[in-house]
Amino acid sequence: MRLMDLFSLKGKTAIVTGGGRGLGAQIAEGFAEAGANVVICSRNGPACEEMSDKLKQMGVESLALSCDVTNPEEVKCVVETTKQQFGRIDILVNNSGASWAAPTEDMPLEAWEKVMNVNVTGTFLMSQEVGKVMIEQKGGKIINIASIAGFGGTDPFMQTIGYNTSKGAVITMTKDLAVKWGKHQIYVNAIAPGFFPTKMSKVLIEHGQQTIMDGTPLGRLGSNTDLKGPALFLASSASDYVTGDVLTVDGGATAF
Repeated sequence: MRLMDLFSLKGKTAIVTGGGRGLGAQIAEGFAEAGANVVICSRNGPACEEMSDKLKQMGVESLALSCDVTNPEEVKCVVETTKQQFGRIDILVNNSGASWAAPTEDMPLEAWEKVMNVNVTGTFLMSQEVGKVMIEQKGGKIINIASIAGFGGTDPFMQTIGYNTSKGAVITMTKDLAVKWGKHQIYVNAIAPGFFPTKMSKVLIEHGQQTIMDGTPLGRLGSNTDLKGPALFLASSASDYVTGDVLTVDGGATAF
């Protein structure tokens, strides 16, 4: 296989949760540019429709589906619809996420539960349901969106203990699924982004921008293209001897 062919997704089908905006939209666009058909799903139906229409204009097939990843029935519906439409599922990106900022001593239980349900349980439910399809078809790629906040304690300005804890759980889940499903030729990896300007991170970045810049060797935030390459690598044949890994995309922040 020629080098650039290793990165082609032509004829592949991907599901991207939370793909209507932010990091998910960036990844979905990158997959479409590489030739994949992309299913966009999230609770924000209009955003999914808008993104799906954009991908269709790039010459690939795309579906927009409404889905709460914490609802098992809605998750099953997305998987069944995708399989019915495209015949198989080659790639899953678990990108849907939630956060809540509050000092640990003031964190409401309902806020903690919401973050854990979306970030951990949602990732598990989508992986479980898509995993069944991938086991049957004997192969697939799962990419979980973690965070550098999941590596350990964070700077005091980042009062998001639920989010940080959930991303640590996603990292552990990634490694465990890679071990359990390797025999089925299912690759499970994670991407740990640093600070990217998204709707969810906007207030946090505004609050701690100087600290973030001082702690990022490249001296900038992530751009609207910086995740395309890493995600494409993990979704394509270029990473066919990589599983159970966490690819850090943070401008060097964790290099200190």
